[in-house]
Amino acid sequence: MSNPNALSGAPLDAISRVFECYDTPLWLVTACDGERRGGLIATSVTRASIVDSLPRMLIVIARQHHTWSLIESSQRCALHLLQGSDLEAIWRFGLPSGHEVDKYAGLDPATTPDANPLYGDAVAWLDGRVEFSADIGDRNLYLLEIVAGGVLRDAPALTLKRLLKDAPPGRRDELQRLYARDQAIDAAAIQHWRDTSRAG
Repeated sequence: MSNPNALSGAPLDAISRVFECYDTPLWLVTACDGERRGGLIATSVTRASIVDSLPRMLIVIARQHHTWSLIESSQRCALHLLQGSDLEAIWRFGLPSGHEVDKYAGLDPATTPDANPLYGDAVAWLDGRVEFSADIGDRNLYLLEIVAGGVLRDAPALTLKRLLKDAPPGRRDELQRLYARDQAIDAAAIQHWRDTSRAG
């Protein structure tokens, strides 16, 4: 059944063109709760304060992911900017499900000062603690207080356009398949949230 509120045609084309005007940095978000650890690749990460002494970030995490449950239970996470050439991080953290595999298996077990899993091949990292969260249907929005961070190397960060350009065809197909799957899950969750919100 089609969604009567979903955009199509010219309005959707125009919005898609706006989104294509910028190149989204890819972030590795890691979290743990006791022995449980995980990470995922996120595009919805942005600076949320211009006050240097009160740094904050805003992230949006899909609720079906293992890492979401770790953030929910621990109320903290780490954000990592990936190197532009580090496609292996995408295959490790973006393709398999953390519900089924330990994405950190075989990696250095180093942690950040706030005890989040540290990905040592990143360009830079930030430690965040949840100050505020909201359920927005398909995802949770988290406002993070940034409590630590570091630059590990001078290198360009990986972006979505570079990933899609450099990914081998088989990997690109897998990314697109998983993206389409997540879109379907998210669309149903958004519509349910809207219907419930409007009914209340």
